[in-house]
Parts: sequence; structure tokens; C-alpha cells
Amino acid sequence: MRVISGMARGTKLYTLEGSNTRPTLDRVKEALFNIIQYDLEGSYILDLFAGSGSLGIESLSRKAKFCAFCDNSYEAVSIIKKNIEKTRFNDLSKVYNMAYDKALLKMKDDDLKFDIVFLDPPYETDYIQKSLELIIKYELLNDDAILILETDNQDRILKEIEKIQLDVRDVRKYGRVSLIFLKRKG
Repeated sequence: MRVISGMARGTKLYTLEGSNTRPTLDRVKEALFNIIQYDLEGSYILDLFAGSGSLGIESLSRKAKFCAFCDNSYEAVSIIKKNIEKTRFNDLSKVYNMAYDKALLKMKDDDLKFDIVFLDPPYETDYIQKSLELIIKYELLNDDAILILETDNQDRILKEIEKIQLDVRDVRKYGRVSLIFLKRKG
């Protein structure tokens, strides 16, 4: 897995071994960043369930101002830190090694607000719904924030998030994977 574009373009990133994580496919990542390319510069990013951190690192490479990375796995956080070090984005990053709910509360306490949020949790969980509810509750979004969900069960996720104060702006399907783009209602 490599950084596609920007300051760290071509940098090979470390990845996690085994089946506990599933990196975003390069073609999906490339399509995603083509869609949001004009929203990245100067933005504050949250890479929740970050895995290797490739989405946040790609954002920083494309001139995002800051990225908070969160993963509950010690091994994942170790890889994220190695990738941040390798791409020299240490001063633009903060890494949270804790469960997503505790991390979101800590981010509230740290007075963080985000312009772009990536949510790519393990597929067969209710983490998307719960994390979106907490993000809204803790007021972690700047005006016009974009939330991007990755799932292999688009219908289930769309049903789960119906009652949350977010509008579905776009849905893109790439093989088994769907990207769902959300914005705050209003």
C-alpha cells in the first residue's frame, strides 16, 4: 500500500499482518480522494478505526492541516505511528490508542472539531451508528463537515443511520464496498 498523491506520494506504508484489518483497496481509496480532493487542504481529519492510518496519511499528504488517528488495537497503533514517522507527519498528527467511544470523548475534552471524518470499522458491527451518534452528541464537527463511511452492507448501514441528524449526500459502490457520504442536516 502506497500514498497515492501529495507530499508523501509513492511512500510505501507499513500494513498489519493477518485478517483483523482490511485496508481500503487502492482503487477505492483513489476514487474517494478524487471525490474529496478540493475539501482536503487546511482541513482537520478524523481517521476513526484507522488500521494502518492510510486514509489519514493520504489526507495529510494532500495538505490537510491535522489528523487524529484512532484504533483500539495496540498493533494497529504501532503501525500508524511507524507510518506517521516514515511520512514525517508527526507534528500534524495525534494518535489515540483506545476504544472509539472513549477516544471520541477524549477528543471532545481536547476541544477538537473535524472537517472530514473517515469511518471504516469492522463490517459486522454497529460501530458506525454508535460512533456517529457520539460524534453528533459531542459536537465534533465543523460546519460543512463531510463524513465518509466504508461498508460492505450499504442497505443495513443506511437503515441504521436514518434517525441520526445527518443527510446522505452520495453513495458510491466499488465491487462489494460502498462509500456513503454524509453531511449534517440543516
